[in-house]
Amino acid sequence: MRIVIAGGHGQIALRLERLLAARGDEVAGIIRRAEQADDLRASGAEPIVCDLESESESVEEIAAHLEGADAAVFAAGAGPGSGAERKYTVDRDAAIKFADAAERAGVRRFIVVSAMGADPEHPGDEVFDVYLRAKGEADAYVRAHKSLDWTVLRPGALTNDAGKGLVRLEAHTGRGEIPRDDVAVVLAELVDTPATAGLTLELIGGSTPVSVAVKSVAGN
Repeated sequence: MRIVIAGGHGQIALRLERLLAARGDEVAGIIRRAEQADDLRASGAEPIVCDLESESESVEEIAAHLEGADAAVFAAGAGPGSGAERKYTVDRDAAIKFADAAERAGVRRFIVVSAMGADPEHPGDEVFDVYLRAKGEADAYVRAHKSLDWTVLRPGALTNDAGKGLVRLEAHTGRGEIPRDDVAVVLAELVDTPATAGLTLELIGGSTPVSVAVKSVAGN
């Protein structure tokens, strides 16, 4: 498969790129800065310099990078140190643009890395409140795309602990932590499981092996 990942230099994306490349997939990661390219190559991914946040990058130009892909993964994010404005320009607007580009390029399989608690109606004015609203609005937009076989993944609190390969993956899990390693493994499994299309799933650490957890929700 050829898989294109938006936010290709992110912590989860780099892990996912290594996993996909190791199993023989052709992987490309979209990055904002050319100096990040070597990190992607080291992970086995082809770097594509394209700023999804920039108004100068059109849907058509982004779609050109997605031509021939079997799946697209939106794993970009403004990051914890960013202000409210970038929650909208990255976490919402870039996700919307990437979904439109996937549709334009004819890429059906589309996976979004969202956030637990994402909700377009989330109240509050703090930056994290804006983040959850922005993520929720992006998710709602993607889920309205009839031409995309979308899956929305909402991990709990992310950690850098070593992955255990044991998770809880359900429509509603409740709060919890999840290593970034395990998020990447779940994403790799979701790419291969189109029967999870149309599902919004929460993910935390648990007791079920990833492959079993994904199979159990597939088609539900």
